[in-house]
Amino acid sequence: MTITLDAADSRTRKESLIDEDDAELARRLASGDPDALKTMYDRWSRLVYTLAVRSLGDFAEAEDVTQRTFVSAWTSRAMFAPDRGSLGGWVVGIARRRIADAHESRSRAARLEEAVMSEALAPIVDPVDVEDSLVIAHEIEGLDPDAQTVMRLAFYDDLTHAQIAERLAMPLGTVKSHIRRSLVRLRTRLEAADVAP
Repeated sequence: MTITLDAADSRTRKESLIDEDDAELARRLASGDPDALKTMYDRWSRLVYTLAVRSLGDFAEAEDVTQRTFVSAWTSRAMFAPDRGSLGGWVVGIARRRIADAHESRSRAARLEEAVMSEALAPIVDPVDVEDSLVIAHEIEGLDPDAQTVMRLAFYDDLTHAQIAERLAMPLGTVKSHIRRSLVRLRTRLEAADVAP
């Protein structure tokens, strides 16, 4: 019976020392002591990482969440209020918010990917105007040879700027310049053709 009381008393003393240590650590953190952040990281980073891995199921994301948690703790150190809870509880609260942010970011990325895929897979409903296609083909023939090649790959082969640059071994900036200048020239000619009687 005495052993149980001694063990309980020892546990109470240990918790009291941790609380005092946390109070000193919180004071150092509030004063902007970077070693306080290091101590916090050493003390709670495993817990934060474990929570993140369990929730997200991804080790790299969990590492990122852990990093963000302690950056947030540092930048918002003035917000810690000892009367509202322990320093460890405050860190875990920040971690939970960073984990929620990671889930929201995943959801946004999934929604964006879904929207892009549905747009890419949507059937083209506009009928091709043969006359416009012939006019554009004729106007492309009036461009200089490099611009012609770039525009044909962009319009007829539906290649991206990067794919065109790779295929032609041409700098990406040059490809973009050719396309931009050619589109301006084509628009000017087509507008002039529409105005002509």
